[in-house]
Amino acid sequence: MWEHHIESEMDRNALISNTEREALITARRGQGLFKERVTEIEKRCRITRVDNPVHLRGSHCKPWRDCDNQERLDGQNGLLLTPSIDHLFDRGFISFEADGTLIISPVAHRPSLERMGVPIDADVNVGGFSSGQRRFLEYHRDAVLLIAVR
Repeated sequence: MWEHHIESEMDRNALISNTEREALITARRGQGLFKERVTEIEKRCRITRVDNPVHLRGSHCKPWRDCDNQERLDGQNGLLLTPSIDHLFDRGFISFEADGTLIISPVAHRPSLERMGVPIDADVNVGGFSSGQRRFLEYHRDAVLLIAVR
């Protein structure tokens, strides 16, 4: 509902050109310019290694709802992920350290993660990230990754 509200505000904002408005809304719906820009940096899902773009989503590290318009279309703010991995990343069940180490939330249901293709019994490093990606992933770890609450 919140994201629909943001789309409505963008639609009414006279300072945003029609072209930019279309690109922002299309990016929110998981297509278009954002995914294209992420594809310039990423070539496959970091977890499953699926590399067919038809099966991949451009996933925002800093959530769309928390971004300004520039960040929403910034390819550095994204990873290419399969839909199930995108879901886990989007909901904060997984994240990544700056060095590429996979982080699994302590509140994640580990058997489900395993069934979705996430290795849970080994240390996993998915490779390095660009400096821009590291900045957005820091936001993801701080604001999206689920941590245990006492």
